[in-house]
Amino acid sequence: MAMRQTPLTCSGHTRPVVDVAFSGITPFGYFLISACKDGKPMLRQGDTGDWIGTFLGHKGAVWGATLNTDATKAATAAADFTAKVWDAVSGAEVLTLAHKHIVKSVNFTKDSNCLLTGGNDKLIRIYDLNAPDEDRSVRLWDRNTLEAVKTLSFDTSVSNMEYLADGDVVLITYGKTIAFYNAHSLDLIKTVDTPANIHSASLHPEKEFVVAGGDDFKIYKYDYGTMEELESYKGHFGPVHCVRFSPDGELYASGSEDGTLRLWQTAVGKTYGLWKCVLPEDLVSENPEPLYPVPAEIKA
Repeated sequence: MAMRQTPLTCSGHTRPVVDVAFSGITPFGYFLISACKDGKPMLRQGDTGDWIGTFLGHKGAVWGATLNTDATKAATAAADFTAKVWDAVSGAEVLTLAHKHIVKSVNFTKDSNCLLTGGNDKLIRIYDLNAPDEDRSVRLWDRNTLEAVKTLSFDTSVSNMEYLADGDVVLITYGKTIAFYNAHSLDLIKTVDTPANIHSASLHPEKEFVVAGGDDFKIYKYDYGTMEELESYKGHFGPVHCVRFSPDGELYASGSEDGTLRLWQTAVGKTYGLWKCVLPEDLVSENPEPLYPVPAEIKA
């Protein structure tokens, strides 16, 4: 008998969750940060969803959030025309970077020395976080004048993009399409068409599966090799804005218009984090445990 998905539901946000990101694997496990329109990004233990802390300081919706590889730094992008860098251990605000418009996206370079930001001013900025001056901007790129090796054009807006740092694939979602490109040449590898408009998709670290979510409240799971749909299920009570695989590939996180963040198992029924599984022979014991107990709701 096939086992159904039993997600961990992480509450605490009061408005739509629009972005999620994982750290790398550290000696203390891995961590998860969520961006929300309530202006209060949250940090959680990645494998359990347990709340660790909330970064307070933005005066508007937070559209983007990220962690560096070792989870010592966090960065957020917001509607208050700022990007902020935080000490992810203490929660203290380290730096505020003023912009001229809403900031939608933030990302650290692999060495954590620079921060990339992008938003409604149609510019990509690269900040040197080790520079002594407050501005800390070392380069400014305008998309209208930047000399590009290759440009990809789409017939509808791009809703999400994911780059596998240790791989050679760029994943792009637009409309009802999930597309995979070679990260070096930007040549198209393959596409899959979905039943609904997709807001976000994520590729398993070992390129085994693809998960996606969008307007129809569902989460879709595909085999990356064959692009065959493996399963789909209602993941939230609103459109799914963001999905991301954990760095070990054991779970994926989703954020929604319903204000919740949920964690899902890649291999359903496996003992991992707060999920406990019993072997079939254990089911005949005098006091059998549920095969897939529903974990308690995790609150901030």
